[in-house]
Parts: sequence; structure tokens; C-alpha cells
Amino acid sequence: MRRQKRDKSSRAYARGYQFGNSGRSREFCPFTDIDMRQYWLSGWRDGRSDLWSGMSGVAGLHKVATL
Repeated sequence: MRRQKRDKSSRAYARGYQFGNSGRSREFCPFTDIDMRQYWLSGWRDGRSDLWSGMSGVAGLHKVATL
């Protein structure tokens, strides 16, 4: 079965969310392109706020799976 690729912006958001939800710093952003960096940082911010709200671990991963 062939796997469909998501667009790069949703992948950047999801990876940023995972970094934020795991408590990592935003300095680990791998993107230099302004647009992709913005998607990654918005995901990081959402992940960080969910971490502070107590949605870490499995509860936080359910949110990323729906994206």
C-alpha cells in the first residue's frame, strides 16, 4: 500500500508540536525558510501550551493525529 505524503506545512506543524509537547527548546527548529519556520513555531507554541495544560504523552499525541 502506498503512503500518501502530507504537505510540508502540516508536517512542519506536527514536528513543532511534538518538540513543544516534549519540552524541548524552540532553538531546535530545523527550518531556515521563513514560511516553514512559522508553521513549525506555531506547532511548537501549541505543543508547549498543551504541555503546560497537562496534555503531555498520549493525550497530546491524539491532538497531532487529528491534524
